[in-house]
Amino acid sequence: MSIIDKVVAVVTPSRGEPEADAIGLLKQDHDEVNTLFTEYEALADGGGGDPGDKRVLSTQICGLLVVHAMIEEEIFYPAARSAGVDAALLNEAAVEHGSAKELIAQIGESGPSDALYDARVKVLGEYIRHHVKEEEGELFSACRRSKMDLAAVGTALRKRKDVLMRKLRGQ
Repeated sequence: MSIIDKVVAVVTPSRGEPEADAIGLLKQDHDEVNTLFTEYEALADGGGGDPGDKRVLSTQICGLLVVHAMIEEEIFYPAARSAGVDAALLNEAAVEHGSAKELIAQIGESGPSDALYDARVKVLGEYIRHHVKEEEGELFSACRRSKMDLAAVGTALRKRKDVLMRKLRGQ
């Protein structure tokens, strides 16, 4: 199985699951990436771990995060802004995405033999966990209180995610 196939397996939603609204879909992504970070940390603990396994996990993490960030930035955040959700919350989320993207690029340009590789993945995990905590604790609550149509936004998120995953697979 290629690295792309492994990424696709992680970030493609299972069919037959009930349709989640926008927040449910984004929370599923959060949970998936947290699990991957935990697996990476266990693998890298003490500076060990197979370099190939590290690369596969970091590629899965970065693939999921890139797709997740794109659907949030293209669909979820604009819908939240249109619904009158606090712009400061959305602006902070956008800045956090920028920091994560920089680390994702550094991870992609390096390899497990790089002395800073594990540190980059660890710091990315810290950034993402901070982002998720704020998003789930503040932004999602604000979105639920707003007039956002979370079911319609969830459908749009799912469709866009499916398109991005097909592109990732080269289809």
